[in-house]
Amino acid sequence: MKSNKPRTLQKNIEFFTAALSQCVVTAWQEDPAGVYCEVGRGIVERIGEESVRIRNDNGTKSHYARDITMFQTEK
Repeated sequence: MKSNKPRTLQKNIEFFTAALSQCVVTAWQEDPAGVYCEVGRGIVERIGEESVRIRNDNGTKSHYARDITMFQTEK
């Protein structure tokens, strides 16, 4: 049975798998109060040591720093 619990992506292989399977990845960052807020969502296009590039539904591309962003996927 598959779980719909969000999975946090941290390792390069996890981002690579999400990119190959075209899973929607959500990017979260902490606000000043320490609450995580969604800052982006889309398909992983590029994985770097310091950042991840995500292509959003409307086609725009955003870069998120890996050290301050939590990445999750539903699969």
